[in-house]
Amino acid sequence: MMRRGGEVWGRRGGARQLKQLGGGMKAFPGRLGIAVLALLICTLSLFSMIGVTRPSNQVEDVDVNKLWRTADSGGWRSSSAPRSYWHPPPNESNGYLRVRCNGGLNQQRSAICNAVVAARIMNATLVLPELDANSFWHDESGFPGIYDVDHFIKTLRYDIRLVERLPEISSHGKTKKMKSYQIRPPRDAPLSWYTTTALEKMRKHGSIYLTPFSHRLAEEIDDPELQRLRCRVNYHALRFKPHIMKTSSEIVNKLRANGHFMSIHLRFEMDMLAFAGCLDIFMPEEQKILKGYRQKNFAKKVLVYRDRMLIGKCPLTPEQVGLILRSMGFDNSTRIYLAAGELFGGDRFMKPFRTMFPHLQNHSTVGPEKLEDNARGLAGAAVDYMVCLLSDIFMPTYDGPSNFANNLMGHRLYYNFRTIIQPDRKALAPIFLDIEEGRGAGSEERIRRVMSKTKFGGPHKRVPPESFYTNSWPECFCQVSPKNPADECPPNNVLEVLDGQLQGDVSERVETSNRTHERRGLIY
Repeated sequence: MMRRGGEVWGRRGGARQLKQLGGGMKAFPGRLGIAVLALLICTLSLFSMIGVTRPSNQVEDVDVNKLWRTADSGGWRSSSAPRSYWHPPPNESNGYLRVRCNGGLNQQRSAICNAVVAARIMNATLVLPELDANSFWHDESGFPGIYDVDHFIKTLRYDIRLVERLPEISSHGKTKKMKSYQIRPPRDAPLSWYTTTALEKMRKHGSIYLTPFSHRLAEEIDDPELQRLRCRVNYHALRFKPHIMKTSSEIVNKLRANGHFMSIHLRFEMDMLAFAGCLDIFMPEEQKILKGYRQKNFAKKVLVYRDRMLIGKCPLTPEQVGLILRSMGFDNSTRIYLAAGELFGGDRFMKPFRTMFPHLQNHSTVGPEKLEDNARGLAGAAVDYMVCLLSDIFMPTYDGPSNFANNLMGHRLYYNFRTIIQPDRKALAPIFLDIEEGRGAGSEERIRRVMSKTKFGGPHKRVPPESFYTNSWPECFCQVSPKNPADECPPNNVLEVLDGQLQGDVSERVETSNRTHERRGLIY
């Protein structure tokens, strides 16, 4: 006898069990047919399920040829023109607004956009923004040395009153420059702070000076017209000076002489590496330099390399950039323009990247010699900006609020959805850590799986923490054939309408002034 499942099975017990199973052996052929049919159905269902789930595990190849073209617009196009009544600047302002824009070139750009919005809502006369070039760039050129001032003032004439400098005032028979009341604005201040606290000081003192002015106005504003004003400033009014545009055009023409080219913002620089706390890949003496820089320039904080990697806070290394591009299908004939400062760690980090992609250039290797004198200044950054804007593909290796890549991605989106390869550093981190620790088998397929989910620069909803300056869709875009009336493109004659409103306002000012003078007996 055998014991099975707690029961005793013998010959008698077995006979009783067989008798109970479906009424004996006579019914067995019918029962067997049903069982075979059920088994067949289950097998077919199993294969069907395998067929359904299989594509989710299959890596989709990225079509590199498509990436050289602009992304699918989905019927959208850029437009920052007002879509509702937009009154011209009032006859008289509440006072003068001065701002000092600190940080790098692109941090300054967003600060300038914010300054224009602040001047608009305060009904203030904006003094040409100051660029704090000394602390970061050691560059004295300032706004007039980088941007086309006349174009800036002309483009914004429908939006705010602008002057190049504060007026001089007469006091006790002496002429002197008007003084400004200095205020340090709160970080990400709401619009209400400008229309209350700042405006009160302006009315009292006649002029206020906001410094520093980086990230001093909240990015998310409920008024879409004010967001469109930011786009008018960033993508239309802020035009670099002619010599910068000419140099940029010459570089792009040289790079494109042999076909397509991509640009990469390689943020593998000392300041960013020290800020991010990504030190373990460096030698002890290099780590000492980074730690010293961090201690001097940033708040004290314990940062663990592996933890920083896993949350996507480490800039990509040059080798990691090469692995990403190779996994996507780019070959070693790909021409690449590098926008970067001095890379930390020297050629030790660049050599693997150069081995994979030998056709690397920067503004020093393809630009005119005279640019080299100011390559680290604002002019060099401006040239890099324009070359990256005009390149067929742009890839950032680190993106943060108001930095170079952040603004460029927004500008390329606005500039006809030009292709962007934006690596998901958080999703890629486990793969790169495995490679660092000697477990690199299958890494190329894993990287390709992550990169196949990239948006590549098409229109998409802005989701925090994505910045408005990275993605101004949908406020600064419209549809020619909209499903929603709110997305309809404004008429083509918007500028004519605004010009008519402005001229009408000027005429009204003159007429009002004449009537005042007539009453006072000043017109003969």
